[in-house]
Amino acid sequence: TGTASTSRGELKKIYHVHVLSIPTNKPPIRKQLPTLVFGTSDEKWEAIVEDAVEQHQLERPVLIGTRSIDKSEHLAELLTAHGLEPVILNAKHVAEEAEIVEQAGQKGKITVATNMAGRGTDIKLGENVDEIGGLHVICSELHEAQRIDRQLIGRCGRQGDPGTFRQFLSLDDEILEVGFGPKKYAKLVARGLKSKGRLRGLESRFKKAQCRVERRHFRDRKILLYHEKERQKTQRQMG
Repeated sequence: TGTASTSRGELKKIYHVHVLSIPTNKPPIRKQLPTLVFGTSDEKWEAIVEDAVEQHQLERPVLIGTRSIDKSEHLAELLTAHGLEPVILNAKHVAEEAEIVEQAGQKGKITVATNMAGRGTDIKLGENVDEIGGLHVICSELHEAQRIDRQLIGRCGRQGDPGTFRQFLSLDDEILEVGFGPKKYAKLVARGLKSKGRLRGLESRFKKAQCRVERRHFRDRKILLYHEKERQKTQRQMG
């Protein structure tokens, strides 16, 4: 896997295995564009559509990652309303996924995908796409694990190809509620409703919330592993 480095601590403590980072076949040259934070999800989706339209005018292929099927379909409707023709890749049409992924790197293609869709399949760039910047990846939310975000980002700039990615966030994103709890989340949502346009200096809040969620999940898995060992121990004693 190319995304184990952010989970190396858990892999060592739970499974007693080490993580070794191996250089890619060709040096990655993908570029990270500045993260954009907005007060509400409506503003965020609008900005995502604007970014997709801008890249589409350059004929670059665009891949937009979403956290759920509902959000992928909502975004596809917004893109269609702006005259674009997005393709949805959300694991509902498994038989068609390989063909959709194969076409996702062609000029002017816009693909909206959930994190489970088409995983592990390379998106190969179409003819002359590398000359106009390669695949552009839009991350619409932070996931509950950095590893999943990296999987999405890693869809561009593979095998030395050019590519760019940008993260879009809003103060009513789910990761903030899961990471900080309902009370603090409600305050952030209220702040977002009062704000207009892009907000600055808040990216660290999202990363902090994501780290909290990862630590909580790690503790849950340790507890689960402990109870499983105790169950096996009891079974052996009874036997």
